[in-house]
Amino acid sequence: MIKKVVLLLIGALIGLSANAQNTSWPTPNKPITFINPFPPGGAVDAFGRPLAKQLSTQLNDSIVVDNRGGAGGTLGAAVAAKMAPDGYTWLLGAVHHSIAPSMYTNLSYDITKDFEPIAIIGSVPHVIVVNPTKFPKNDLKSIMEEIRKHPGKYNYASTGNGTSQHLTGELFKMQNKLFITHIPYRGTGPALQDLVAGQVDMMFDTLAGAAPFIKNGQLIAVAVATSKRVDAFPNVPTAQELGISNFIVSSWYAMWAIKGTPKDIADKMSAEVQIALASPEIKERWAAMGASVPKMTRPELAAYINQEITRWGEVVKKSGAKLD
Repeated sequence: MIKKVVLLLIGALIGLSANAQNTSWPTPNKPITFINPFPPGGAVDAFGRPLAKQLSTQLNDSIVVDNRGGAGGTLGAAVAAKMAPDGYTWLLGAVHHSIAPSMYTNLSYDITKDFEPIAIIGSVPHVIVVNPTKFPKNDLKSIMEEIRKHPGKYNYASTGNGTSQHLTGELFKMQNKLFITHIPYRGTGPALQDLVAGQVDMMFDTLAGAAPFIKNGQLIAVAVATSKRVDAFPNVPTAQELGISNFIVSSWYAMWAIKGTPKDIADKMSAEVQIALASPEIKERWAAMGASVPKMTRPELAAYINQEITRWGEVVKKSGAKLD
C-alpha cells in the first residue's frame, strides 16, 4: 500500500513538472528582449516599458527593452525579423508599421510574413488641435470655412513625413477638399512647441501628446477622431458629430512574435499580456495617456493590421506623400 502511494506521488510530481515546463521558456535564466524600433522616450516606450515591467513580475523573468530606432521604426523591425524565433525576442511596434510598406520601397522585412501578431497593447485617438490665436473662431466648422476662403494660408505640423500625424492630416485634407501646407518636424516635442508658440497653425496629434497643452489652455481641441467622445475630454466633440464621417483615426501599439515562434510560447505570451493589461497599475497608466485597449483576438488583430496597411496605402497613394 505504501509503495503504491509513493508511486502515485512520484507520478503527480512528474505531471506537475511537465506542466511547468510546458508553460515556461526553455531557458529561464536567459532574459527576454522586447525590441522597440523607436528612440527612447517615445510613445512605444510609454507603453512598452510599463508593460515589460509588469510582465517581468508575472513571469518572474528578466525582460530587457532594446531601443533600435531609425527610419520610422523600420530598422529595428528589420533587426527583429532576423532574430531566432525561440520566444526570447519580441517586437514592439505601432501603426507606423502599417504605414511603412507604402512609404518605404525597399524594406528588408514584411510585417505580415516575418512576424505574428500577439496583442494590441494600446490605442490613442487623434485630436485636431489649433493655436488659439490663429483662427477667428476656434470651432471646426468655422476653421474649415476659413481655410477654404484662404487656401494655402494655413499649415499643420506633424511629427515627420510618413508618420500617423502626417497622414491623418492628409486624410483630413482629402476628405474635406482642403489645402493646408504640411510642416514636418522631427518628433512630437518640437512640433507641439512650435504650435504653442504660434509658428504653425494646427496639428492632428495623438491625444496622449496634446492632452497637457489642451488642459492648460495653450491649445484648443476642436474635434477628436473617434466614434464617441473621450471620457477625459467630454466637452470636445467628435468629428463625426460635426458632420465629418469616416474620420476615425488612432495611433495603436502592438506586440509581435518572430515568425516561427513555438505556438505554446506565443500563446503564453499573449495570455500574459492580457493579464498585464488588466492590472490596476497598467489600466491607471493607460487612462492617464487617454489610451484604451481594443478587444481583439490574435486573428482579429492580424486582419486589422492588414486593413490598416490597405487604408494608409491608399492615403499615401492619393496624397502623394513622400519621404524627404
